[in-house]
Amino acid sequence: MALKGKAVAYGAVTIVNAISCGFGAALGVSLKTEASVELTNEPRRIQGRILSDPEESPVLIEKVVNRVLRRFGLEDKYGAYVETRSDIPIARGLKSSSAAANAVTLAVLHALGREIEDLEAINLGVDAAVDAKVTVTGAFDDACASYFGNIVVTDNYDRKILRRFVPEERYPVLIHVPKEKAYTSESNVDRMKLIANHVKAIHNLALQGDYWQAMTLNGLIYAAALGHNTNIAMDAIAAGALAAGLSGKGPAVAAVVPREKVSEVRNVWEAYGGEIIQTQINSDKAKVLV
Repeated sequence: MALKGKAVAYGAVTIVNAISCGFGAALGVSLKTEASVELTNEPRRIQGRILSDPEESPVLIEKVVNRVLRRFGLEDKYGAYVETRSDIPIARGLKSSSAAANAVTLAVLHALGREIEDLEAINLGVDAAVDAKVTVTGAFDDACASYFGNIVVTDNYDRKILRRFVPEERYPVLIHVPKEKAYTSESNVDRMKLIANHVKAIHNLALQGDYWQAMTLNGLIYAAALGHNTNIAMDAIAAGALAAGLSGKGPAVAAVVPREKVSEVRNVWEAYGGEIIQTQINSDKAKVLV
């Protein structure tokens, strides 16, 4: 009988980008990635397909499956065929890689009939992302926000969750998504390192629970460092957003918005072209789908 598994994990947006200094924070959002896995009797033959963006490389999928099979010493017993489907735009700073890694990890575990601790599952995906070279710091903050939802504040180098927060409401989140992609592996890390001390100060704000101010300040400083337009975030703040800023290395900008201000923020963003996605803060954990 075929060994099959299916799971879902969620997207996230940046509160503090860890690339400059290794300390990060992220907010889970209700965009999602689903992964379906079928284990085969062809050891070491792993095929991945990204159904929602077929031109993207499946290398992360393959690295995740390898990591999970190796965890149980089963890499010489099974191969796998994996499909993912997502409503998270790829290479825009919206944690598509973290969501895919979490979903595929849980789907393979489901197919194997195995369970492990949440943080071990997250770290298998983070290790695979490093193997696949789709991350600079391992994106532990993004992976935790994708897996647990809500807000996580982390030390990415030591892979520690320093604090978790449940926002006061499940606010709507608007995301401005330009047409162009920006891959983390191609980002200007040296430029981002220049703002490391400033980002550490912003991270301290997030640790103290001032996460909306941290999100806005982080977004502005990274946008300035990387040459992105800061007006998109500032226009959202002017229109009533609680927080707005570049997500990851961009180019997407995310805004946390009170419900009564959603139409106003959307209206000012329409002048910039691109796509506007409306989602909300996510409080659900990544999970197996039965």
